Amino acid sequence: MPRPFDGIRVIDFGRYIAGPFCAALLGDLGADVIRVEKREGREDRTLVSLATHGDGSPAEGAMFLQMNRNKKSITLDPMCDAGREVVRRLVRSADVVVANLPGETLSAMGLDYGAVSAVNPRAILAVVSAFGMEGPYANRVGFDGVAQAMCGAAWFAGSLEQPVRAAAPWVDFGTASLLAFGVAAALRARETTGKGQLVEGALLRTALTYFSPTLIEEAVLTLDRQPTLNRSQTAGPSDIFRASDGWITVAVNGDPLFRRVARLIGAAEWLDDPRFSSDKARGDNGAAISERVGAWIAGRSSAEAIAAFEAARVPAGPVYRPRQTLSDPHVQAGDFFVGVDFPGVGPATVAATPVKLHSTPGEVHMRPPLLGEHTDLVLRELGYSALEIAALREQGAV
Repeated sequence: MPRPFDGIRVIDFGRYIAGPFCAALLGDLGADVIRVEKREGREDRTLVSLATHGDGSPAEGAMFLQMNRNKKSITLDPMCDAGREVVRRLVRSADVVVANLPGETLSAMGLDYGAVSAVNPRAILAVVSAFGMEGPYANRVGFDGVAQAMCGAAWFAGSLEQPVRAAAPWVDFGTASLLAFGVAAALRARETTGKGQLVEGALLRTALTYFSPTLIEEAVLTLDRQPTLNRSQTAGPSDIFRASDGWITVAVNGDPLFRRVARLIGAAEWLDDPRFSSDKARGDNGAAISERVGAWIAGRSSAEAIAAFEAARVPAGPVYRPRQTLSDPHVQAGDFFVGVDFPGVGPATVAATPVKLHSTPGEVHMRPPLLGEHTDLVLRELGYSALEIAALREQGAV
């Protein structure tokens, strides 16, 4: 069955997560994705390494396997004349060019939008930066953790003594997903206009959007809320609690769920208590709610407490360690992960396409590439002869 992006060629100059995972999502749905790497390999190949080479150096890592399935790999030095010509041919062949590189680097490589559109007016250039292409921070560098900190999320998730950054790089993954959404929209627009366009993502823009309800509240009401770790300040009970054998989380919003909790833990008097008459009131008095719910949970095992909440149809779940996540029967029974077998690493597990299209599903149909594995293949597709490819190697261009 045809896939949504069959026939679409994506040239991926990205690194780490935001650019490469955008390209991976497009590849899951049928796009022909070519990853362009430095001749010695990009630094993101070995991050969170899963094995070592014979000389003890790190082999490919978990991040690389996740971000680069369904891709071909070509090595290239885009800063020499012959390498720039390869870049131009790649762009000429592309529907989409993905790059999360500083603006100066994009211009030096001939990958700014003016240069891309001059070579291929139908090409869509999808770029990611830390702070966006305008404003006083436009030329600053930054990673996921910087955006988490600057949007307010790290402050709000911690305590007065210690802000807390989420270990999961949600800003990077969110930016990649939104960039893929933008590319899909630009491809649809091109069907009408015949022209490509610049699609821009920014880590700070994503972080501000995801944390926007708290920022909107602060802009309007100026409450200057102080952090309360896991306890919600706008509803309750919504917190992480210690059971007799571990931790669980309970997430409650709205009157119906609150009434169920009150009856479950034997606190029916709460239903007439003005301190708990609304989500706002419960958030304002959340410490008292968490204390009593916590005491009720503490006398039970995690399984017993979760079962009781589930019987009352109240959202609750265990706080897992990573190994427990992988061992969960629902995770194992579902199609959340797929296996890949990478040379030198062996069998590994990567997260599957995170959105399910039931008629035209995404799939991991090709393992991540070895460094430069498809260089000759791609160059031949671009019209280079065997002698010309040999010359490019001799010059150090590929």
